[in-house]
Amino acid sequence: MRLSRRTLLAATTAAATAAVSLPPAPQASAADRRRQTGFERLVADGYALLGGERVGVVTNPTGITRDVRHIVDVMHADDRVNLVAVFGPEHGFRGTAQAGGSEGRYDDPATGLPVYDTYQKSGRPLADIFTASGVDTLVFDIQDVGARFYTYIWTLYDCMEAAQLAGKRFVVLDRPNPATGRSAQGPVLHREFATFVGRQPISQAHGMTVAELARLFNEEFLTTPVALDTVPMSGWRRSEFYDASGLPWVPPSPNMPTPDTALVYAGTCLFEGTNLSEGRGSTRPFELLGAEGIDRRWAEKAGELGLRGVHFREAYFTPTFSKFQGKTVGGVQIHVDDRAAYDPVRTGIALLVTAKQVWSGFAWRSDNWIDKLTGSARVRTMIDAGADTDEVVAGWQDELAAFRRVRREYLLYR
Repeated sequence: MRLSRRTLLAATTAAATAAVSLPPAPQASAADRRRQTGFERLVADGYALLGGERVGVVTNPTGITRDVRHIVDVMHADDRVNLVAVFGPEHGFRGTAQAGGSEGRYDDPATGLPVYDTYQKSGRPLADIFTASGVDTLVFDIQDVGARFYTYIWTLYDCMEAAQLAGKRFVVLDRPNPATGRSAQGPVLHREFATFVGRQPISQAHGMTVAELARLFNEEFLTTPVALDTVPMSGWRRSEFYDASGLPWVPPSPNMPTPDTALVYAGTCLFEGTNLSEGRGSTRPFELLGAEGIDRRWAEKAGELGLRGVHFREAYFTPTFSKFQGKTVGGVQIHVDDRAAYDPVRTGIALLVTAKQVWSGFAWRSDNWIDKLTGSARVRTMIDAGADTDEVVAGWQDELAAFRRVRREYLLYR
């Protein structure tokens, strides 16, 4: 019996099932599988899905081919597709802006195409931009990292909603989840805490690809679904980490330099909600954490927990920007030694709990940003009340189980 899609998500109107124009390719043996991104499959099909359409692409520097050409440059040079506009998210189409910034409206010097800014735009204002651009179909191709608070999936959501309002088609080209798609982990967002780091109730580490999320968004969250097509990958399996894809890594944002960063991010980004440095301004953001006054005791305390797949090293670093800029801080470096066993969300909670235990200066950000990141006030209030890691993690298991049941309906890969 299917779980009511609105039981978990508290919506009131059932939506139509999202169309999938190119179904997942048959799974071949491990020896002869050839992994292809959604864009590679689109090209292999001669851009048939876009035939006769004026096309706009929502993308950033991660929208690349295996030989590191940008898909906008490739499509612009191909007579089989009529590319007329580009739309950039946070950090911009060419990636020149830092966190919380974008590139604005300009003409791309390489192609001459108009580039429109989607950052912090949604609803009717974004729909009006799509209308003014003259596109018939929006194509989305951005590398995600698998965490609810990474803003590109909400750019996806906002663009889908705006495309529906503007009467445009929407096509999602799929890419791997670098943290794998094995399972969903962490607390589920409560609607009253919705922001651009979490528009809708999904888990903190969602374990989905952008095409799978698009299908879920269209069915579960949009009041009126957009005309959606998804182009899945071929050859990708849920258990695979990014290095199995054979794709080059392009930082999706300035502080996401490697796939290792993406692996820990779903847990350690929570330190953005504290007065500790989350490693911005260092060479290993989100893997280095610290503050003035912290010493070896934090690494020792965290190590005593025996968390699977990870060790903690006493570390010192001097951020070049952001928190503690120019000051030497002490803390930990996270060393993941078993990726398959590692749980980034549990690890992030454990580090919050132990930081508060060993450092008297520990404090949440005054705006309680931690509540926006975790999706409710529960994590903050439980830690303040003295709860340990197991107790905090136990607090979200029922809602996580319900989300996992809904999530299962939209998965495209084994």
